[in-house]
Amino acid sequence: MSLTWESVSGWWLPACLVLGLLYAWLMYRQPVRLAKQARYALFAVRAIVVTLIAVLLLSPLIKSVSYLPQKPLILIAQDNSQSIKLFGKTPAKPNTAGALNSLKNQLGNEYEVHEFNFDKELHNGLSNTYNGRQTDISAALRQLNERFVNRNIGALILATDGLYNIGADPQYEARNIKTSIYTIAEGDTIPRRDLLIGNINYNKTAFLGNDFEVELLAEAYQSKGENIHLSVTEDGRQVHSQNIGITSDAFKKIIQLKLNADKKWMRKFTVTLSAVSNELSLQNNTETFYVEVLDARQKVLLVYDAPHPDISVIKQGIESDKNFEVTTGLTDDLASLKLSDYSMAILYQPSAASYPRLKSVIDSKMPVWYIAGMQTDVNGFNNAQKAIQISTSRSDAQEVFAQPAAGFSAFTLSDSTQNKISKMPPLLAPFGIYQSPASASVLLKQKIGNIATNYPLLAFSEADGRRTAALAGEGLWRWQLAGYQTYGNHHAVEELLTQIVQYLTANANRNRFRVYPAKQVFDEGENILLNAELYNDALQLINTPDVSINLKNQNGKNYSFLFTRSGQSYQLNAGSLPVGDYTYAANVKNGKEQYSAKGIITVKPLNLEARQSTADHALLRSISARSGGQMLYPSQIDQLAGLIRKNENIKTVVYEDKHYSELIDIKWVFVLIVLLLSTEWFIRKREGEV
Repeated sequence: MSLTWESVSGWWLPACLVLGLLYAWLMYRQPVRLAKQARYALFAVRAIVVTLIAVLLLSPLIKSVSYLPQKPLILIAQDNSQSIKLFGKTPAKPNTAGALNSLKNQLGNEYEVHEFNFDKELHNGLSNTYNGRQTDISAALRQLNERFVNRNIGALILATDGLYNIGADPQYEARNIKTSIYTIAEGDTIPRRDLLIGNINYNKTAFLGNDFEVELLAEAYQSKGENIHLSVTEDGRQVHSQNIGITSDAFKKIIQLKLNADKKWMRKFTVTLSAVSNELSLQNNTETFYVEVLDARQKVLLVYDAPHPDISVIKQGIESDKNFEVTTGLTDDLASLKLSDYSMAILYQPSAASYPRLKSVIDSKMPVWYIAGMQTDVNGFNNAQKAIQISTSRSDAQEVFAQPAAGFSAFTLSDSTQNKISKMPPLLAPFGIYQSPASASVLLKQKIGNIATNYPLLAFSEADGRRTAALAGEGLWRWQLAGYQTYGNHHAVEELLTQIVQYLTANANRNRFRVYPAKQVFDEGENILLNAELYNDALQLINTPDVSINLKNQNGKNYSFLFTRSGQSYQLNAGSLPVGDYTYAANVKNGKEQYSAKGIITVKPLNLEARQSTADHALLRSISARSGGQMLYPSQIDQLAGLIRKNENIKTVVYEDKHYSELIDIKWVFVLIVLLLSTEWFIRKREGEV
């Protein structure tokens, strides 16, 4: 602890002492009845008190320094996925977890050890169950780095076979960890006798009576000279078979299949490679995929006055859902089209001269999506729909960013898509004041510069059973380019466009009760999500009655649920269900009317861990070398403690903590002054000077 000064020189301290001595001398230089010893004592007390008070007026600071040692952290991340158990060097379960657990005792109290295991997520503690169905090494590294940010990480021990089937390349995430990484190379790098289906590419939908193509990758290792039999079955009925000759020890062949969609509804296809003798694993010999066979596509009419890059983006995005087919045409060509052939219309930036020719569309009962831009006639836009109203007195443009609005419940966009849309480039919108009625549902709001506003950008309205949408900006082509440049795909724009069209056309068939799953095929362990809509006689959404649903698997086991109300419709999260095909039947009673809806969903198994059997030790060696660590094998784990102790970069860090406080805040100084003044008064009182 030491005394420091701010803006005042430390030479004032002797001046304060001189002031105290001078004050005491003036007060006690001519004593009347004081004894010599008492006079000296009072002189000293008064000099000390005045000096202390003068010092306090200068506001010095008291500096205290403390030292906090922080032990180096040793982080252990152990792969707990199925591939470790399936493709280890021995059929017995690996004992890596036990060896890593003993490492904590070997390191002793000099280090702070934290243990984790991971599959697709990071979990606390070590494990020897090896039951993870997916592996994401990159996510585990990222979470560790975030959890121990600004901590003294001495070393990271990563025990894995280097195989990952979700997430990014872990080498990139490992570069963000500024410490030595010691990898434990599990699994076996020697290719063994194995057949597997590496990948299947197919369209999720097909149309009744049409052929559709399927592309699959067949792989075979250490099986040269063998003949394998490939068969494809549809709901248990064989629809294709062929023999494949294996010509090398690392054999790969892309096989093109043409199958026929001869039955409606969800069709289940199973691809199987016949086993060979002494094959390592049979789990990866079979893969299942599902194709929804539709009777016909819904047609969407896209009308515009002049060509624009957005037209192509809208058409491609909507047609990414095979349920829809988009017909584009100029406003002048509208008279030659038959409106009854279309489920909905999109009017892109109609001008004032175009609205009379669009009267047949605007006055019809079909859903319409209005898109405004710099060529839009604002008055006509306001009169044609009620979702968004624009008040403007000039024809200027303004750039607006899209921000997802809270509380929108008409349909659901994934969190990933909402996050991407919020980061997209701005759209061009007419300058003005924007409003939406209370009955409208706003999906996107405008952000102008850095200011988030309540102005609607994309909104929906419904009246007399007819749904309309309004987008107050052009420039979707910018979103398309930005999405591909940043994320390598168009998923965000495609999901937004298809969800809009699905919502607008959802009640076009006038079904009073609809139940539809979030998707037809769910992965094992994924939550089953279903939606339901109920319409009254005026075709208005209601959710007063209870909706029940019963799901039945192929073994006859039933799962019963009640939907929860969300906004004006219903939603159900049925949790995860066992692998299999499920038929569902939902029921609701509105007044005297009873409604029902049926469908099918499938929960498919995850066999990702069985697809790769050869460990990737080159990946682990690269991660260790780049970080200054070392790759070891499970039998060498007992050497880790010695390597860590020898690493000069792994050491205890001592943090110096300096704390400053004002002298006037120290209570004992005040107490000392009071005691000294009280002592002085008592002596003077006793000597008769008071």
